[in-house]
Amino acid sequence: MRTGLGACIGRKRHAAALLALSLAAFAAVCAVDGLPMADVHVYRAEGEAVSRGTDLYGFAVTAWKLPATYPPFAALLFVPVAWLSLGAAKAAFLAGNVVLLVLLVHLSLRFTAVPGGREVRLPLLLTATAAGLWLEPVFQTALFGQINLLLACAVLWDLGRPDGARGKGIAVGVAAGVKLTPAVFAVYLLLTGRVRAALAALAGFAGTAALGALVLPGASWEFWTRRIFETARVGKAWIVDNQSLQGLAARVAHTAEPGMLWLAPAAVLAAAGLALACLLRRRYGLEGWGVLVTALTALLVSPISWSHHWVWCVPLLVLMAAEPARRGAALAVYAVFSARTLWLVPKHGTLDLRLPWWAQPLASPYPLLTVALLAGVAARCYSASGPAPPPDGSGAPGASGEPVSAADSGAPVSRSCESTMR
Repeated sequence: MRTGLGACIGRKRHAAALLALSLAAFAAVCAVDGLPMADVHVYRAEGEAVSRGTDLYGFAVTAWKLPATYPPFAALLFVPVAWLSLGAAKAAFLAGNVVLLVLLVHLSLRFTAVPGGREVRLPLLLTATAAGLWLEPVFQTALFGQINLLLACAVLWDLGRPDGARGKGIAVGVAAGVKLTPAVFAVYLLLTGRVRAALAALAGFAGTAALGALVLPGASWEFWTRRIFETARVGKAWIVDNQSLQGLAARVAHTAEPGMLWLAPAAVLAAAGLALACLLRRRYGLEGWGVLVTALTALLVSPISWSHHWVWCVPLLVLMAAEPARRGAALAVYAVFSARTLWLVPKHGTLDLRLPWWAQPLASPYPLLTVALLAGVAARCYSASGPAPPPDGSGAPGASGEPVSAADSGAPVSRSCESTMR
């Protein structure tokens, strides 16, 4: 008993020391970088535009001439940011993103079947947070002062609740009202038979649009009739910052307008990715992987997925590392998301469009990895032979909020697919 207790305390102390060291190094790097936090400038400008009644979509800030690109509802949420000094706003976003990383790891662990309860999960939480700070998408989110971690936490919290939970889906809709891409999770809910949650998501989204129209009618009309279609307003799709399928196609084809070179495969991958997500959830009871495949598919087929949008690598790594047999693969995936190879290729001016063949994998690591991952998951699931009970008795969250096995719910589960996912 004492030996076990001492080992547990030792694990917690070591994990806490590792996190403290990682945070200190992270703070030092941020101090050297100077924390430009370009997006915090945009958010403050949006809040000021709402407060002063000026044109929400008519300004451009920082040396990069960044405009407002989110729906009017988001600008309403940014009003308090305008009340802070720039330094205070940067500090709040930096500290907030560190806390959100802890929360994202915690929410990701809810989808795993790690034995040992809190005594094991706390060291895991601290260790995973220490490592997660250095993932390129997480680090860039902190450096830009972005809200990607907040949206991922909102979606993961909502979808991790029992299907009978009151208001499930609303947080997904609200997240989509801030930044449109989370709307794909409402489609996932609908396709997996959870119509009430999908309608709640729609209601949440409609509520954000209605509030924006009530407070900012002119800006709402401008956004929903014109600005929403101006994808070029967000940025150049061909630069290495864009880790979507369109960015990959543009760089490989050496053209700023890849057209059907990305639209056709994007349509196929969108359908295939959502079908795979539904299969994982409905047949195998793997809600965590269903949500994750939906997120990765959305990032892949979105016209623009900046590298800092890929914070979904955090739950990806947590789910992979939860299975001992997949920890080697998890380390390889961690290496891809922390290597920062996309910043090593020539990218000044239009050099992104003139990369040699050997530099293409370095310039597009996230979409290439995602295509390979989705193909591997699909191949393993579709080649699985015969139903078998899951090895660890875990699956989608049940009505009690605790994981229930797909075998208990009557859904056939393949040991081959289950072991691959976990």
